Amino acid sequence: MKYFVGTDTGGTFTDTIVMDENGHLRMYKTHTTPHDRSIGIMKAVSLAANDLGVSENAFLENVSYFGHGSTAATNAFIERKGVRTGLITTEGFGDTMLIQRTMGQWAGLGDQLTHYSIRKLPDPIIPKHLIAEVPERIDYKGAVIVALNEQKARQAVRSLLGQGVEAIAVSLLWSFANPVHEQLIKRIVQEEAPGIFLSISSETAPVLGEYERTATTAINAYLGPSIDSYVTTLEDKLKAKGFNGIFTIMNSNGGVIPAEEAREAAVSLLTSGPAGGVLASVHLAGKLGYPNVITSDMGGTSFDVGLIIDGKPIVSNNSEVESYHIVQPMVKVTAIGAGGGSIAYVENGHLFVGPQSAGAVPGPVCYDQGGTEPTITDADVVLGIIDPDHFLGGKMKLNKAKAEDAIRTKIAEPLGMTVVEAAAGIRTISDNRMADLLRQATISQGHDPRDFVLFAYGGAGPAHSYSFGAESGVKAIIVPYTATVHSAYGIGTSDIHRSYYLSKRMQTPAMFQVASDHISASEFNKVFEQLEEKCEKALINDFVTKENVRFSRLVDLRFRGQFNQVSVEIEGGELTAQHINDLIARFEQNYEERYGNGTGYREAGIEITGFRVHGKAPVPKATIAKKLSHSNGKATPRTERNVYFHEVNDFMTTYIYNEEDLEAGMEITGPAIIEHPGTTIVIGPQQKAMIDEYLNTVILPEAILLNDKQIHNEGEMVH
Repeated sequence: MKYFVGTDTGGTFTDTIVMDENGHLRMYKTHTTPHDRSIGIMKAVSLAANDLGVSENAFLENVSYFGHGSTAATNAFIERKGVRTGLITTEGFGDTMLIQRTMGQWAGLGDQLTHYSIRKLPDPIIPKHLIAEVPERIDYKGAVIVALNEQKARQAVRSLLGQGVEAIAVSLLWSFANPVHEQLIKRIVQEEAPGIFLSISSETAPVLGEYERTATTAINAYLGPSIDSYVTTLEDKLKAKGFNGIFTIMNSNGGVIPAEEAREAAVSLLTSGPAGGVLASVHLAGKLGYPNVITSDMGGTSFDVGLIIDGKPIVSNNSEVESYHIVQPMVKVTAIGAGGGSIAYVENGHLFVGPQSAGAVPGPVCYDQGGTEPTITDADVVLGIIDPDHFLGGKMKLNKAKAEDAIRTKIAEPLGMTVVEAAAGIRTISDNRMADLLRQATISQGHDPRDFVLFAYGGAGPAHSYSFGAESGVKAIIVPYTATVHSAYGIGTSDIHRSYYLSKRMQTPAMFQVASDHISASEFNKVFEQLEEKCEKALINDFVTKENVRFSRLVDLRFRGQFNQVSVEIEGGELTAQHINDLIARFEQNYEERYGNGTGYREAGIEITGFRVHGKAPVPKATIAKKLSHSNGKATPRTERNVYFHEVNDFMTTYIYNEEDLEAGMEITGPAIIEHPGTTIVIGPQQKAMIDEYLNTVILPEAILLNDKQIHNEGEMVH
């Protein structure tokens, strides 16, 4: 029997899925080990081997494919745990990283947008004394204006090495138009310091915009050695146990890349884990026939939201990470600090929840591992949502008494509440924050949530989704069968992915009539042929043939003289003048859909700034098989317990079901709880749920609140 493995290392838990050739799925959760994440992964391997009744070696010898995703790059960047890095740039432009870009700095930073005096630059990952400038200049057409001074370039490299740098980034002006000078510096670095981690912008981020290009290249160098070490350590441990299959790493832009390439592309791993959950949702949504989906992942540390529209995830070509702006395609995921481990606290007589998290160590108070600050998970235990004897399928016992004591001393007594009232307040505040984020991701972007279904996953998500999902206005809430390890499932089933970009400017004049009179279709064909050839070469390997490669094409456009640009997909194959005119028409439509009716300004003319090709090729994998129903439609509870629901402001007798007893076609009437080994699904009062043919739980959210009076009263209590 051949096996296919997907793993996702989060801030609190490491999730693992194992599928066999027949589509039978096994799921495992282990604690993340922050000091060496490979330990948590290998513990999951051990669990899988024991479950299958074989040794670790025998199991890994039969693993054909091992996909991995991790928050390692994100955490290292947030915590500033990258290596000492030097930067070499064009003379006169050494402050580019420090100054940033006005529009880039302000975008998305709330009050800092209108209050310039309080804006804050991020802590520099490369201090000024580690930035070296070299004489050289290439113009926007790629012509050499000033030849690189190789002697001074060598001196700059030696100076940085003398200051103890472990990685070097190189970003010169207009290097994407002509990389000759960067290639010369690359050769010098390799001569002076063979083996040092090196990232050059013409290879890492060959795009227009010196700040964004430099930031992307610098972050890649800053994180590169630690990611290289992490990936190498994991791969070595797997191979030592007999693994000899395909090993890939989930990147941020919609697929996986071979591990050897991930070592050189740390910046592409910044949203590795969350991207896996979105891609798993794309796969599942296609099976179930849902074109529009809101994805919500509530783990131990954060709550992540993404969108799938017309069957495709939203991918952003420009992203902000820790106030740095990078030009790396990423599946768009918005996160807030609202995971199960988010800490509740009282400040100035008000209750707050998050964004601080108890993490994996020490974790929530109920874990009984030294935690002292009450969390959302502690509130769920106190309210009867989580059974302390059934957590992780009974493999981990929780201490309810300690959770109650922490909430009493830290929350209830300072606010003059009972413990139950305080726990209910923690849960309600967190649910409202998550519902707000769902509305921001839809309504604020011009989407009607009633056109969407919500996929709720992560270890904590299904316990809260009945509330925040109904509040957001979606037409259905779906808890995937793989909810507790959904990102790992996406990582284990995603395709190999490559993305290549070329900055190239084309434009129409102002007041133009027909775009194709000024923009050449033959020039488009040349660019896309070049990019697809490069992409195909990178994709083809021992298990990917040319026939399996699929391409998609994107063009970046903007109105001349404006900053905002929009990426628009264009057809494959040979392009004609009509394709160009259709592209421009779709750009104008997309622009106004994004920024509002009347915001387009065709009279200014249209400017094309770049071209991108995404290439995908399938990897060996199994898919979950449909389940036949043998039931009469009735689900039988195993037991019942009192569970607090804020909809009635009281405890309610609630039937408890075990996922092992459920079959396709069964219906469950709320209030009810379904206990999975790695998560708890809550079905609210007056809600109904159905188990579908893939054993997903489909919750219909209408009538969640019993009457308008209770909505009003509950709102007063919470706010």
